[in-house]
This record gives sequence, C-alpha cells and structure tokens, in this order.
Amino acid sequence: MENIEQKDIDNIINTIMDDYSKGRDIDSMSVFHQPDMDVIKDIINKLLRVFYPGFYRERVYKYYNERNNLAVLIEDIMYNLQKQISIVLHNRDEYLDSDEEVTDHEAYLITKKFFHNIPKIRAYLDTDMQAAFDGDPAANGKDEIVLCYPGLLATTINRIAHELFVLDVPLIPRMMTEYAHSITGVDIHPGAKIGKYFFIDHATGIVIGSTTVIGDHVKIYQGVTLGALSTRKGQALHGIKRHPTIEDNVTLYAGASVLGGETVIGHDTVVGSNAFITSSVPPNSRISIENKSIHVENSKVKEEKIDDSTWFYII
Repeated sequence: MENIEQKDIDNIINTIMDDYSKGRDIDSMSVFHQPDMDVIKDIINKLLRVFYPGFYRERVYKYYNERNNLAVLIEDIMYNLQKQISIVLHNRDEYLDSDEEVTDHEAYLITKKFFHNIPKIRAYLDTDMQAAFDGDPAANGKDEIVLCYPGLLATTINRIAHELFVLDVPLIPRMMTEYAHSITGVDIHPGAKIGKYFFIDHATGIVIGSTTVIGDHVKIYQGVTLGALSTRKGQALHGIKRHPTIEDNVTLYAGASVLGGETVIGHDTVVGSNAFITSSVPPNSRISIENKSIHVENSKVKEEKIDDSTWFYII
C-alpha cells in the first residue's frame, strides 16, 4: 500500500476549499447559532426522569432525598436548555443581531415557562399511559408500557417538543422529534396538536404532519400517515393547514393514510387498514377497502365473517 503524500493532501484541500467558495447554501460555515445535538439528547433523557421519576433513574444512585435529587436534576436541565435556546434564538428575526445578554434573558424566560408547564404535560402523559394499558391486552402492566413501548416514548418526546414549539423556540423542537423518530420509527412533527388518551400501537412507520389536529381517545396502528394532500407549492404552503383533523374516539388501523388540511375524520369513526382518505368522513363511520381477494396456492383457506368484513386464515 502506497503512502499518501503531503502534496496529494494539499491538492485535495485546495480543491475542497475552492468548492466552499461558490457561495451556495451548502457552503455556509456559520455554525455559531446551531444547538448541540448531544446536549439535546441529554436534556431529553434527563427530562424522562422528571416525567417518570419511578421508571427512569440515575445509573449511580445518590443518597439524597427526593426533593434534593430533583433540585439537582432541574438545575442541570434548566442550565443546559437555557443555553441551547439562547443559541437558537438568533435564528428568529427579532434576535438576529441581538447580543448574548438579550438572548440569554429571553431564553431564561422561555425555559421558566416550559418548566412551569411540566405538570400539564405529565397530566397528558398519564392519560397516554392509561390509553396504552386499556388498549393493548398484551400489556402486563404500566411499567412495561413506560419502559418498553416506543409509541409512548415517541409521544412523550413529542409533548416535550410541542411545548417548546408553542413557545416559538427554533430548531430544538424539531431536533427532539427527529431524535424520537430515529429511535422509535415514529415521525411526529412538534407542531401537531394531540389530545389526551393518545395511543400508538406497535409504533413503526407512523407519520404525523405539522398541522395535524388529533382529538382525545385516538388510537393509531403501525404505518399510519396523517399527511398533506400535495406539497408541490413548497414554501408557499408554509403556515397553511395541510394535514387532517382527527376527532375524538377514532381508531386508524395499520397502513391507513389520511391526507389534506380540509379532511376531517368525524368522531367515533373506525378507519380500516390501508384505507386512503382525501376527503372528510362523518362521525360514527366505518371505512374499509372492498373488492380485495387473496389467492393462495398449495394451501387450504378458511374464510370467516367478522363484523361485516371478510378475514382469511391460511391453514
């Protein structure tokens, strides 16, 4: 194997530096207003200990009372969250050229508001935990739901991110939900509004867009998409409601897609697997795909009617 010569390295560096000089967006080296992803992940993991004190604990136990433990934890999170928010505030037009003292003060106010909202977030999460327990006969207990169910983890991180989104914090909420996406397979934009008793079962391949509105007691299964009908207009659609509204007591089964900002799924509706919906559905509806058939070779098929739907079991 030949040794790499310094002149070759110099030539490569010169080529890349020339490429950097073209003035494109990709060439920007202004990284001063970008938060630290590792710090954001650490904040999330520590907030999990605040939200679920009996389930997420320190690896090294410290022999303080609960109040002292919480005080140390809160001080740590507040310091780091405030610091990261101060950095990203420069991405808001009104703070574009502000000095650090101004952004630090605003970041402190935002951080304080967020922490005062923690009891409200926990109240919602308690209902999510209950919905998962009530909705999944495979659950052996709520400790299993908290520690093992990626749907609840994704929902928890989304509820954290949503509060920061409402407080107009740039970048950080989206980083949080994309972190959740990477570890759970659930992609929920922090702008989505989600009611109480929300349950994601199996939690794989789910997409919930930024302007989605979800009511109370909604249950969705793997592969569900709550998305935009069209994004061809690009940034011209920014801020416009593009995603559906799901009213109370709705169940969406695996693979269902509900698209469009004017689409409303009425309360107490069941949407069957693989349904593709682009217009509103009245309350108390049952939506299913008809005229589907199964062809099986070299096997026996037993056909059974359940709730006016045809189910096939291969024997």
